[in-house]
Amino acid sequence: MKLRSYTLLALGLLSLSLAQAEPGVVSQLQKLYASQGAKSADVARGQALWTATYTIKGQNRSCTSCHSADLAATGKHIRTGKPIKAMAPAVNPERLSKQSKIEKWFKRNCKWTLGRECSAQEKADLLAYIDRYSISI
Repeated sequence: MKLRSYTLLALGLLSLSLAQAEPGVVSQLQKLYASQGAKSADVARGQALWTATYTIKGQNRSCTSCHSADLAATGKHIRTGKPIKAMAPAVNPERLSKQSKIEKWFKRNCKWTLGRECSAQEKADLLAYIDRYSISI
């Protein structure tokens, strides 16, 4: 019985460690974006990008179309209606946890929302906004 309890505890701790963020992923990405020409990341510019509306193929689109203006709230995919977990890492620890996922979603969502990939500066600003939002809640 004692061995079983220790085994369950060890498995629980292992699963927690596997779910944690890559160390310094936000700062690593900010350095990457700086090497690609981004100036200092700006939270206000990130928020402006997040809430701005863009007209693509005759449709108005915004990050908030699917993700909500409140980064701590659950969003909803505009076409499928599928729930989208909160963007704020304080609410959803999976957010901003893996560089590959951040890059994947920036590419996909920038193309849909802006009609093009985000620039290094836009990614830096959006990342600063999402990361800062997490700290402020």
